[in-house]
Amino acid sequence: MPVVQLKYKSSYVDVDIPDKNLYAVLNPEDLPGVEDPFREVRDALDNPIGSIPLKEMAKGKKNVVILASDITRPSPSHILVPPIIEELKKAGVEYDNITIIFGLGYHRKHTEEEKKKLVGEEVYSKVRCIDHDINDCVYLGTTKRGTPVEVFRPVAEADLIIATGNLEFHYKAGYSGGDKALLPGVCSKRTIEINHVMMIKPGTMPGRAEGNPMREDIEEAGRIAGVNFIVNAVLNSHKEIVKVVAGDPVKAHREGAKYIDKMYKRNIEEKVDVVIASCGGFPKDINLYQAQKGLENASYAVKDGGSIILLAECREGLGEPTFEDWMLRAKTPHDCVEWIQQEFKLGAHKAAVICMVLERVKVYLISELDENLVRNIFFIPARSAQQALDTALREYGEEAKVLVLPYANSTLPYVE
Repeated sequence: MPVVQLKYKSSYVDVDIPDKNLYAVLNPEDLPGVEDPFREVRDALDNPIGSIPLKEMAKGKKNVVILASDITRPSPSHILVPPIIEELKKAGVEYDNITIIFGLGYHRKHTEEEKKKLVGEEVYSKVRCIDHDINDCVYLGTTKRGTPVEVFRPVAEADLIIATGNLEFHYKAGYSGGDKALLPGVCSKRTIEINHVMMIKPGTMPGRAEGNPMREDIEEAGRIAGVNFIVNAVLNSHKEIVKVVAGDPVKAHREGAKYIDKMYKRNIEEKVDVVIASCGGFPKDINLYQAQKGLENASYAVKDGGSIILLAECREGLGEPTFEDWMLRAKTPHDCVEWIQQEFKLGAHKAAVICMVLERVKVYLISELDENLVRNIFFIPARSAQQALDTALREYGEEAKVLVLPYANSTLPYVE
């Protein structure tokens, strides 16, 4: 009988799984970081995908905007931006004609020190660096799905828009990166909310770009706003750059996504009865809001009516006030799914996507949360992963198939 070790809190727990029931153990496989990150960016700029080189595109431009991620994202802007500015200088663009805009989405403004840290002191001293203002946006058009594209005024007025960011799975838009620097990065509250409600539509999921209505809407907004060129970094779990892609906002993005897939997407032939998912221990399981990533990924491997066994300590409880409010107020999981369609709220959106999973499967939660609280939010409390597995195997019978995700927050099981 195989014994599988899973991270929980700051240590490990063992789970015994009968040979006949163990379908697979899926692990991520990091690619190594590149030796010279700046050289990697320059190589990407020298070999753009589906686009003319940036230095040709930038000739004669008088108002160039570089979109950069805010402080909550792991994008290495201090590595991506300097070589971009070198290319712009080669094209004859002066520092005074370049603006770096940090895409805040819904997030707070930066301090000056944070802006400096994001792009590096040298760039900060030479180029205007400003935060996106969600209340100063200009209407540019409407996508075919009905999203009004309202973009931060200085972005709308640019004659060249370069989007930067990092590529990783996004739990509903498929992947981060690409045109996400524009939407939600530098759009109005209305634009962000209308796009984000698409998260409950079929086809929205991590690791899927084509046929994903949320991602396709974002990319149509990018075309309406005129995002011309992207520079995206692919990072491994140590936040090292393994690849940089540059060029056409869609074609270069898809090339970068292949590297994410190689590290973190794992194809399986069929869905199983039971998925045992560890978020990866502390701090990935610090609260239920963070543990949602692991639950979401596990949900793509389990049959309707099956069970997920989620190991998430949740030492800081549910983790986000609006999320907690919705989970506790809901009388059924479907309440949250209905509420998010009536009024999109950041924080509450995680309650909606968790409840979409809870409508479809049972979820046993191994945590430090009070058992009554666990039941009140539609999970099944369990003292251990072993106890939950034994219960599930009795329910699904001797032929039940069990899949294990030791690092569920970063591993995506994918049925082709």
